[in-house]
Amino acid sequence: MDVFVARQPIFDRLQKVCGYELLYRMSTENQYICANGDQATSDVIANSFLLIGLESLTGGKKAYINFTENLLKTGLPTNLPPNMVAVEILEDVERCEEIIAACRKLKEMGFTLVLDDFVVNECSEPLLEFADIVKIDFMNTTPAQRKNIIRKVGFGKIEFLAEKVETREDFEQALEMGYSYFQGYFFSKPVIMSCRDVPVYKLNYLRILQEVNRPDMDFGSLDSIVKRDVSLSYKLLKFINSAAFGFRTKITSTRHALVMLGINEIKKWVSLIALHNLAEDKPDEIMTCSVIRARLGELVAPKIGLRGCESDLFMMGLFSMIDVLIGRPMSVILADLPICDQVKKALLGQACRYYDVLTMIKAYEKADWATFFRYAEDFGLNENEMPELYVQALEWTNNFLVV
Repeated sequence: MDVFVARQPIFDRLQKVCGYELLYRMSTENQYICANGDQATSDVIANSFLLIGLESLTGGKKAYINFTENLLKTGLPTNLPPNMVAVEILEDVERCEEIIAACRKLKEMGFTLVLDDFVVNECSEPLLEFADIVKIDFMNTTPAQRKNIIRKVGFGKIEFLAEKVETREDFEQALEMGYSYFQGYFFSKPVIMSCRDVPVYKLNYLRILQEVNRPDMDFGSLDSIVKRDVSLSYKLLKFINSAAFGFRTKITSTRHALVMLGINEIKKWVSLIALHNLAEDKPDEIMTCSVIRARLGELVAPKIGLRGCESDLFMMGLFSMIDVLIGRPMSVILADLPICDQVKKALLGQACRYYDVLTMIKAYEKADWATFFRYAEDFGLNENEMPELYVQALEWTNNFLVV
């Protein structure tokens, strides 16, 4: 199934794009059809961040996203990056104490707050102290009303955005009145972006990969993540209690496993099992190849002057085919995956030491001996050691996959 998001550019006074409003769409038809505003915004966020990729949609510019009263109260915007998102507060949001508190928190977090379809009345005033931008609908206001809004609000810390600018006359009038930003059909209609949907279970495991690889992940948080997914915790305990580990006493809980193995080892195993679950609908060889690369990278690290980098090289190999498993471009997946920069560069094909390791491993698995020998010599690796390391990686992979 395809998913869709429309984007409409927002321009500055020099007519340069400075952001995009992201809009809900159900199809390639450029119109909004949705009775549930909460669902529309939730879909826009899921499709933008998890499927299409925010960078692909906005090119690094700020994304303007509409939020309903209910979503503001539940704190949904606080889960998004403040430097990438402007929170648009819809005109029908009640200006109650709960909403004021939510806006205060968003402001403290560094979000840009935008009041949508602004009109001057007693109800609108409570949120003005938090607003960075006020949006004025040029299609549904007269020139006199627009001037009145600017006169009432003033040009202090608040900037004005003219939306639904349909003609050059509208644009020139907004310029003359001191507007900072402009949006409407005079510049561009919303452009629909689409991609193939990803099954919910894959999104769940992708979120687990994102969470578990955060640099600030601690003991308690990791334990909670594993417990939250029955399949993950079951497979983790089953594997840790297998002959591959050889523990004399049975590991009975994820907390017990954390104590026995340590946080870094558990992160590795959780990532491995989550990726394995992601691969359920793909040919077995894709996962097999990924795990062999991961283990081989881990084994070869101390042989090539990268002792201490074993975990990084394991993750690099493990994620080397994640784009195939999820059906998304590698750049989109890695944008939200908190792994180290060297690993990201390697997976994106950018020159770095880790990329050289990955190239060497791929060359060995493809029997591209000329390339393998060149990189092995560069790393100072005794080429005669590689067959034994590869066999060890293969045996380790087979043990994991049969448990």
